[in-house]
Order: sequence, then C-alpha cells, then structure tokens
Amino acid sequence: MNDQSGRGRPRLLIVGCGDIGMRVAALARGRYRLLALTSSPQRLESLRSAGIVPLVGNLDQPQTLWRLAQLAPQRVLMLAPPGDTSGPRDQRSRHLISRLKQSGILSGSGKNTLRVVYASTSGVYGDCQGELAPETRPCQPQTERAQRRCDAERLWRRAGVQHRWRVGLLRIPGIYDGGSRSPKGRLERGLPVLAHADDVYTNHIHADDLARLCLLALERAAPGRVYNVCDDSTLRMGDYFDLAADLYGLPRPVRVARDQALASGLSPMMLSFMRESRRLDNTRMKAELGARLRYPEVLLGLRSGEVR
Repeated sequence: MNDQSGRGRPRLLIVGCGDIGMRVAALARGRYRLLALTSSPQRLESLRSAGIVPLVGNLDQPQTLWRLAQLAPQRVLMLAPPGDTSGPRDQRSRHLISRLKQSGILSGSGKNTLRVVYASTSGVYGDCQGELAPETRPCQPQTERAQRRCDAERLWRRAGVQHRWRVGLLRIPGIYDGGSRSPKGRLERGLPVLAHADDVYTNHIHADDLARLCLLALERAAPGRVYNVCDDSTLRMGDYFDLAADLYGLPRPVRVARDQALASGLSPMMLSFMRESRRLDNTRMKAELGARLRYPEVLLGLRSGEVR
C-alpha cells in the first residue's frame, strides 16, 4: 500500500527503480516519502506494495514527465541509464533536468535545496592499463555507452551550479550479490576468461552496499563531487571467476588469449570490459561519505546468498 504516513518527510524520487532502486526503497522507508518514476503500468501494484508512490512517465518521452515539477521532490536518485540510441549524448538526463528545473522550490539553500545523486559508471575512465584510478583522473571513455555517461555527468554538474542543486555523482563498477547477480550462471555456461598475460583488473560493489551508498550520498555528498563506489578487492577478471568457481564447486573457466576471446561466444559488452583495466581508488568514498561496507571483499559478498 502507499506510505501515507510519510507526508511530512522529504520526498525522494527514484528514477530507474529496478533492483537497486527497490533495495534503496527498502532502506529508506520511514525516512522519506518514496516516489518512483516508471514507464511500465504493470509495475504500479508492486511499487505500491513496497510503500512507493508510482508515477507513470517515460524519460524518452519528455511530455510524459509533467508531474515531476508539480511534486517538487527534495531528493532525486537518478539510476536510469542513458538510452541506447542517443549517440554520445544522454537525452534522458536532459529531459529529466528540464522538467525538474521548472519547479521554483528546487533552488535555494538549506531544506529547500534539491539533492541529486546520479549513478554513473567507472567506465568513464576508459582503459587505465591497470593503474589506480582516483576521481581526479581524467575521463577517457572508449565506448559510446561510457561517452553518454560522461555527458550525463557534465549535465548534472552544470545543473547543480546553475540551479544551486546539491549534485553528487557515483562512479559504479560491476554490481553483484550472492544470488541473482552472482557469476554462477556464467560459470555454468562454461564461458572463457582471458589468459593471465592478457587479463584485466575489474572492480566490484555488492548490490546492498550500493543501495546504502546511494542513501549516504543523498545526505553527505558535497556539491558537484564525484565518488568511486567499490569494495576493497583487487582482482583481475579471471581471478574473480576462479574464486567464484571454487566457492560454488564448479570448474574454473578456461583461459584464452585475447584474440581468441573474439570467437569464444562472449557478448560484445563483456568483450568491451575485457579491453579496459583499472583499479578504482575508494579513499574518498570512505573519508567523505563515511562508508562502512558490509561486504568489503568479493568473497564475503558471494557468500551472502539470496538477498530476497
């Protein structure tokens, strides 16, 4: 049912309320009045049953977003990815910002300041050749997908300056858990990984920790500040899958050279990940957001089991 008791609390609008959004909502109940933008009428009942007020609208159709300005949320969590057909520009963020800025209550200071967290990706750094990537490292996106994320980051930071919104940006790596987001299915399909000589560093965050970090950032992120949100693991991709295989009692994946990977049945997205190697620095996340991860290492997170 709808959370009618939350009318005196800040309104939190979740845009892109999928798995992570629902985890955020479960943690945020009682602290915020929860709203979620959805383009699917089939989700209305499930959102209501989670204590969320659903708003039907589509980020690709800006004329459907008219209610957002009227509702004037005090918090916005933007989890929706850019569209797949917009080239290097994120039209969805443009449409959302345009609607939000129509409400006069969203500018100002103190309790009238809109707080926004935009969920970006660590892919904006591009290939760092295994080097450490702090937030100050220049972005060098190598795919259109990452270019759209860079565009979105610029849009939200600019909107924060122009409208005096408090905007924080999270650069998120691979999201996993011990259940539906685990690597078990991939291991069972027998897909290969790169040979040791070609392997790349990857970064991870447990889905539950990410949900907590989203809420921390909504209250603690400094204006215009970027945060790498990842655990403390330092693993190459193949070592991650080896670790998971040992945990699940499955065969370790076959190692192949990079040129062989192209013909191995891997998806284009997975192949794009195999072209980039970086180690995210999460010092700022801990120091400024006060983050204390429940799953600081991948092995702990994989052992967490089903979360729902």
